[in-house]
Amino acid sequence: MATQGKTKLEDFELVRLFIKTQRSDYFSILYQRYASKVYSKCIFMLKNDALAKDATQEIFTKIFLNLSKFSERSKFSTWVYSITYNFCIDTIRKKKKEKNLFSDEIENAPDIIEEVSDEAMMEMEVKRLKRVLKEIPSGDSAVLLMKYQDDLSIKEIAEILDKTESAIKMKIKRAKHKAQKVYREIFPQH
Repeated sequence: MATQGKTKLEDFELVRLFIKTQRSDYFSILYQRYASKVYSKCIFMLKNDALAKDATQEIFTKIFLNLSKFSERSKFSTWVYSITYNFCIDTIRKKKKEKNLFSDEIENAPDIIEEVSDEAMMEMEVKRLKRVLKEIPSGDSAVLLMKYQDDLSIKEIAEILDKTESAIKMKIKRAKHKAQKVYREIFPQH
């Protein structure tokens, strides 16, 4: 099969062909499709270029070694995102860059959380939003980015984080609330 024809194959087809033939060119196409996306997630979560580069390589080693475990229950991109997210969270925990990244929010949650509309989140200017996302816990900013930047469904986010859909809905609701609170603190005139 010509190289151009291979690049038009769907992810799951490339995975199947790689598993069947063990030809590296199939995996290379997957790497080319996802390397920059994985690196972007790593740099965002780890906030360090060298760590992000190392993490990207380690993540692709994990993907390569576990490709036969990809069950096609979800999209390949969701599976890659899950590995990336979990690897970065493990790295953050190991480095202890943030304490209580994923504390049990339900125990510490206020009784009533004011609903923050999606429109309010979208109204924040991009530069301001980036600043706000740096100020809230990484777990909260990551879940907001999954929802609004990566356009993942609640079901996909739940799968990635290994949580229930209702837990993800609550996590997003709380993250939006935190983001709006920080936004109002940083930019009180708006």
